[in-house]
Amino acid sequence: MKKNDFWQVFGQPAVPVPNKKREASDKKVDAFGRGKQNEAEQRQKESGVELLLNETESSPEKGGEEKNRREKESGLYFPLGEREEKSGIRSITIIGQIEGHFLLPDTQKTTKYEHILPALVAVEEDERAEGLLVVLNTVGGDVEAGLAIAEMIASMKKPTVSLVLGGGHSIGVPLAVSARRSFIVPSATMTVHPVRISGTVIGAPQTYFYLERVQERIVRFVAEHSAISAERLTELMMVPDQIATDIGSIIDGRQAVEEGIIDEVGGLSQAIAALKEMVRKEKEERGSL
Repeated sequence: MKKNDFWQVFGQPAVPVPNKKREASDKKVDAFGRGKQNEAEQRQKESGVELLLNETESSPEKGGEEKNRREKESGLYFPLGEREEKSGIRSITIIGQIEGHFLLPDTQKTTKYEHILPALVAVEEDERAEGLLVVLNTVGGDVEAGLAIAEMIASMKKPTVSLVLGGGHSIGVPLAVSARRSFIVPSATMTVHPVRISGTVIGAPQTYFYLERVQERIVRFVAEHSAISAERLTELMMVPDQIATDIGSIIDGRQAVEEGIIDEVGGLSQAIAALKEMVRKEKEERGSL
């Protein structure tokens, strides 16, 4: 059968009928998809903060250099390498409650010791890191976890400075004094109280003996790493009329310095200045050897 005879028998091929709904939908997608994307790209170009993703993919070296140049001009970002060249200071924050061997509820802000310990090792082993600033705003927490972090900070060879903001309560006191030099802002407070225990308590002499030994470890560490004596710290722990549901003392920034727990009242600029001075002296000592 010839081609023309086929069409005469079966009819002409169907011509696609325009789908007005689909066309409108396509236009809508274009308007709210590519149209919005083009507007965003145009705004990025005008502000000088374009990400240059396509350029980077096509030419990594050229695109990366161009991206860094535009980001420098915008003042919003500096590559990691440049930041490290400009300053060797590293910082670690210890906030909320210090979590021990048991998970705390999701509603509480916590510092996990298994995160802090490797970070401290990394700072100690990093040749580009010259000093460590430890920023504290903690309510306390697990005694063993807090002491583990404090002991590691105290044993670092790199210069260390601590800064207490807001609060350095309970086991936060050993953490604050673990650095070579400590600072506290005037409005910050520190709570010094005896060791507390939660959960099942066995009413036997061994329980109280154990708590006493734990408290001795805390007192000894604080006394060894600050100017306060063990006797005076124990006195502050046993004050009966300052805390409604506990015994102990709540001291502000200036009193913490007067008692010898913290070295100096000061904020961020003073803490960084002290740390840089420690770094400078260490460089001079190494240079003279």
